[in-house]
Amino acid sequence: MKKQFNRMRQLANQTVGRAEKTEVLSEDLLQAEKRLELVKQVSHSTHKKLAACLQGQQNVEVDKKSKKLPLATLAQCMLEGAALLGDESMLGKMLKLCGETQEKLSQELILFEVTIERDVMDPLYDLSEVEIPNIQKQRKHLAKLVLDMDSARTRTSCLQTCTAPWPKSSTMQTTSRR
Repeated sequence: MKKQFNRMRQLANQTVGRAEKTEVLSEDLLQAEKRLELVKQVSHSTHKKLAACLQGQQNVEVDKKSKKLPLATLAQCMLEGAALLGDESMLGKMLKLCGETQEKLSQELILFEVTIERDVMDPLYDLSEVEIPNIQKQRKHLAKLVLDMDSARTRTSCLQTCTAPWPKSSTMQTTSRR
């Protein structure tokens, strides 16, 4: 409790300007810290918009994605229709060709979405939800440690300047005997 009180008092003294404040971050790092929250917001919103653009579900296996994807369902329907009509009819041949092409397109789309998730969305999520909050936590901890260091420095300098050297013991004894 006393440590928290001293920390708050030191912070108030630094804010008012009576105590010296140690600057541990360079100007470049201070500028980067100001942009940190902006980067967090941009990466978070970009991640959300990218997730909305994907047609399949996120973080799902490829087999499950192909069953849920409308292009894959259309390809399956075309192939089933081609099987019912047979290869001798022109419509059957066309449905078979279109179904196979649609199946290839759906597989390419699934591959594209998996690649986007792995290469773009996962790093954006890690940046906005893991790395930046960790940096902010470490910055708060650093500020606390700097405040403790300044407080200790202030107490030390106050003790050195405020305490006068004690008289020697021999002069004390002679003055008390008189």
